[in-house]
Amino acid sequence: MTALTPQPRAALADIPAYVPGKPPTPRPGVATYKLSSNENPYPPLAGVLDAVAEAARSLNRYPDMGNAALRAGLAADLGVGPDQLAPGTGSVAVLYHLLAAYCDPGDEVVHAWRSFEAYPIGIAVAGATSVPVPVTATGAHDLAAMAAAVTERTKVVLLCTPNNPTGPALSHAEVAAFVAQVPGHVIVVLDEAYREFVRIADPVRSLDLVAAHPNVVAMRTFAKAYGLAGLRVGYLAGAEPIAAAVRACSLPFGVSSIAQAATLASLAAKAELLDRVELIVAERSRVVDELAGQGWSLPDAQGNFVWFDLGTRTAAFAAAAEKAGIVVRPFADEGVRVTIGEPAANDVLLRLAAGWVD
Repeated sequence: MTALTPQPRAALADIPAYVPGKPPTPRPGVATYKLSSNENPYPPLAGVLDAVAEAARSLNRYPDMGNAALRAGLAADLGVGPDQLAPGTGSVAVLYHLLAAYCDPGDEVVHAWRSFEAYPIGIAVAGATSVPVPVTATGAHDLAAMAAAVTERTKVVLLCTPNNPTGPALSHAEVAAFVAQVPGHVIVVLDEAYREFVRIADPVRSLDLVAAHPNVVAMRTFAKAYGLAGLRVGYLAGAEPIAAAVRACSLPFGVSSIAQAATLASLAAKAELLDRVELIVAERSRVVDELAGQGWSLPDAQGNFVWFDLGTRTAAFAAAAEKAGIVVRPFADEGVRVTIGEPAANDVLLRLAAGWVD
């Protein structure tokens, strides 16, 4: 007789594993760089470290569960009400909370693919059904196909702009037209993890869309432009009922006191941090221009990364990159995403890429 043991939900067997960018392996005589996780290459500002040190003095106390000071600071920065905000441990956690709040088993979530790899994981964990819509040949969202994929079972649509890992960003005009086609009971999520790096003529004005449409929300993070990836702080901005529902599903005390303090200090130093973003964007332009000169035809890079559509050459390129001293993020038999890092790291990428042009 077979012994009975606890069994997880059957749906978990089909959940893909999240693959993080791996760090480089130290090698004598070779400078190594991590270009696999879209991290900001600049260290924390001194003022942010001071705020972290001060917050650490009260680690014996729980953080503010309501994130009152954080929400007030964000509200002042964004021009929205504190009750329109739902912070969480990174925008990924906020997405998980949103899906938990709005999706019943069998409900559908429409999203582009290839896009952020956490999407199908979060959807499956919520018990919902993933409806992936292929990106275009240029790595952009196919909004017409995504609108056509919305059915009576659709609860959420995810728009990743700029799209991770391919790079193109959506314009405000095309997102506004898309939102006008979506039924009012369907939540449209504008995932803007890389919004500060966008340099197109008509970038999405997400908060305008939030104000005009009660079913539109913006998700953002302090991991990328603000350089707080190690502290995990993200948030949702939307209509008060949606923000309240997301907060209701959030992990109690999820955003640590240190993370809250660092985020407020970063908001106070926003101008200096955005100057760093400009340096990254300039470096991105240098890399993209040189790759184009080598003969590469890449998707429009609007995040802090570039995408190489390498197909079956993906694993070999990743291995060659690691040998050269840079660790990149391969997506099996699809392509490689490479973070814009320190100039020296980007130089390694450019030397490597010159030998891989078709």
